[in-house]
Amino acid sequence: MRTPSQGLHFLLLFTKMLFIFNFLFSPLPTPALICLLTCGVAIFLWLINRPHPVHPVVDLNHQSVGIEGGARKNARQKSNELLSYYFSDAKTMYEVFKRGLAVSDNGPCLGYRKPNQPYRWLSYKQVSDRAEYLGSCLLYKGYKPSQDQFVGIFAQNRPEWIISELACYTYSMVAVPLYDTLGAEAVIYIINKADIAMVICDTPKKAADLLENVEKGLTPGLKLIILMNPFEDDLKQRGEKIGVELLSFWDAENIGKENFRKPVPPEPEDLGIVCFTSGTTGDPKGAMLTHQNVVSNASAFLKCVEESFAPTPEDVSISYLPLAHMFERVVQIVVYSCGARVGFFQGDIRLLPDDMKTLKPTLFPVVPRLLNRIYDKVQNSAKTPLKKFLLKMAISSKFGEVKRGIIRRDSLWDKLIFRKIQENLGGKVRIMVTGAAPISSPVLEFLRAALGCPVFEAYGQTECTAGCTFTLPGDWKPGHVGVPLACNHVKLEDVPDMNYFSVNGEGEICIKGVNVFKGYLKDPEKTAEALDKDGWLHTGDIGRWLPNGTLKITDRKKNIFKLAQGEYIAPEKIENVYSRSAPVQQIFVHGESLRSSLVAVVVPDSEVLPTFAAKLGVKGSFEELCQNQVIKQAILEDLQKIGKEGGLKSFEQVKSIYLHSEPFSIENGLLTPTLKAKRGELSKYFQTQINSLYENMQD
Repeated sequence: MRTPSQGLHFLLLFTKMLFIFNFLFSPLPTPALICLLTCGVAIFLWLINRPHPVHPVVDLNHQSVGIEGGARKNARQKSNELLSYYFSDAKTMYEVFKRGLAVSDNGPCLGYRKPNQPYRWLSYKQVSDRAEYLGSCLLYKGYKPSQDQFVGIFAQNRPEWIISELACYTYSMVAVPLYDTLGAEAVIYIINKADIAMVICDTPKKAADLLENVEKGLTPGLKLIILMNPFEDDLKQRGEKIGVELLSFWDAENIGKENFRKPVPPEPEDLGIVCFTSGTTGDPKGAMLTHQNVVSNASAFLKCVEESFAPTPEDVSISYLPLAHMFERVVQIVVYSCGARVGFFQGDIRLLPDDMKTLKPTLFPVVPRLLNRIYDKVQNSAKTPLKKFLLKMAISSKFGEVKRGIIRRDSLWDKLIFRKIQENLGGKVRIMVTGAAPISSPVLEFLRAALGCPVFEAYGQTECTAGCTFTLPGDWKPGHVGVPLACNHVKLEDVPDMNYFSVNGEGEICIKGVNVFKGYLKDPEKTAEALDKDGWLHTGDIGRWLPNGTLKITDRKKNIFKLAQGEYIAPEKIENVYSRSAPVQQIFVHGESLRSSLVAVVVPDSEVLPTFAAKLGVKGSFEELCQNQVIKQAILEDLQKIGKEGGLKSFEQVKSIYLHSEPFSIENGLLTPTLKAKRGELSKYFQTQINSLYENMQD
């Protein structure tokens, strides 16, 4: 590899030799001399500007190593000691923010915008001061700086969310995110389970719903609501009648400013956040996470990418993934620890491209569903054979560079093909991290070629804070989720019932480390199911160690899976609800981790279907009715109606169905002797129909 000085030396030597040759032998014509000089300059410019490969920091054929007990650790770790923090002055989430204030020199911290407007920024000091004022207000109102003091935060991503969270950390309280997707009943359950007496929310509608729950006696312990948006006096009066005080965020800060209390910072081992998971059946479970849990997870990310990405106060992340989820929480801890900035989207995911172009983020956390949309849009835009050919060639050429360790966005292909894609993301993305659900290999290869920045994949769950494995810089091969982070070890445990054995490099993925949660809030039984006596977290996912030491997710221990947006699905629960539909005799609900929707195979009831069809004006044999599109649509609508009545969430509803005329049976191998569905066999048997359903559906 030549350096610029070596290139300059080459140019001078080339020029000197050219003049000596020209002097001793037949003089070259001036045009030829100019041509040779131009070639020399061109070679010089190429030498100093050509892209240089970035070499991996570890042997990519041996990315993890075994330790005692059958577990594995990251190959970069010299000892078995786990990482608790990256910066010695940032061991709690409170200290992380204070460090950001210092290293940014009170630079911009939180950004927000209105439609068609530039971003406006709050400085680190403004955020810190407002958090202290809000926290002081809570203390003035009689709440305690204690790990037993839970504060509900019920809002969409915005600066006040972070200010509320930081207020909790500043005075050793515990933040408990609430969010709409869990459903109204879950919000009631969480408020009661965590003994939440105060909720900070964003809209009057949410405040009204909270008051209604108190009026009905569903959440008798709620006493204070702090509202971010303006609200009418009648809402305040409604609260007074039932003993609930309503305060505006502005008034709460002013009260705290007038009655200021010194911060009461937490210790690393103190509880910091209780993150309720959506789960699959039953009530949500509150994962108890300490400051050390969260800081260690963010620190392990920084350690993993330190050779290729070192955040500075000039970096900026865009916040659109739910702040109630730990993936986004960890990303923001990374940002604040380095004094960087966070810009919030406007609240409408349809406006995210405009927010990206305006904000120009350098750090972009994503989920596969969004990446799949980008990929599909680009592929669909190549409508002619020539455009398809050029796109395929561009991806192949750029990905070829990625394989050699060259990551850039200034190649000819970038200028011709990929520039618009990059500009739609702001044009300055330095690093992208995808998590929450698996991503397909073609999409990942496309992104690594097109975006001109490192694209990493992470795997984990709320119970290990967010991530437990991460792809290493320089590893461009898709199909795995990387290696253990520096804050935890990973092992595979036997699952004899499913014929998975750790001696074969397969089994249930188990995690042990500084990032593993302390248990579920007030639920020792569920805690014991997740954490064994030795402190290993049992994920329920089945994995396999690949020859290069990376981890591949292959199965689920139970019939539970994730959709592309990260939501867990329990298909049997959905099938039990749908079985109430009169025209349905049998149903098999199917979903995939690379898809965002569910589909189903339905065997109609041969006795009910003719009458059902007659009401729609359709006649024919049973087989003909099963092929009729009107019948298919009517049964789908009936399923969705019953699903809604049965309490299924929108992502649990099937979006398309296939009608099959032959029942599932023991004889055709689709049922067990106890008449349970053989889900694996059903998936294989109907693979063609399932693929067709997805291909003909807007996923």
